[in-house]
Amino acid sequence: MKQEAFLPDDYRPADDEPFMNDRQTEYFRRKLLDWKSELLAGSRDTIEALQDGTRNIPDVNDRASEETDRALELRTRDRQRKLVSKIDAALRRIDEDEFGYCSFTGEPISLKRLDARPIATMSLEAQEKHERREKVHRDE
Repeated sequence: MKQEAFLPDDYRPADDEPFMNDRQTEYFRRKLLDWKSELLAGSRDTIEALQDGTRNIPDVNDRASEETDRALELRTRDRQRKLVSKIDAALRRIDEDEFGYCSFTGEPISLKRLDARPIATMSLEAQEKHERREKVHRDE
């Protein structure tokens, strides 16, 4: 494993530096790890709330409302669980020096896109092409 690059607190990847240099790679690694930490902490809070929240509510409407809230929370946590898998995959790509490159074209993904969505695996153009193809096949 590579040694961590020094990053000042105000560091932001810039287009005028070499693409996916050590500082950029470390910036995205930290961003992904922080995001994963937040998601996992939220999951722990949800599990605790669901365990603590098990109670007998006599009013049928109140009980239905609480069950709906719980179902929504569980769906949200399931989406976040899938997101954690994508974060893990992005971290693996960092370790394998493949992070930041489009899986379709092999070209660099824009830093702006990666900063907004660090789990992105395709450039914006490739993603749009992919979505158009998906839509055409879905509409047939």
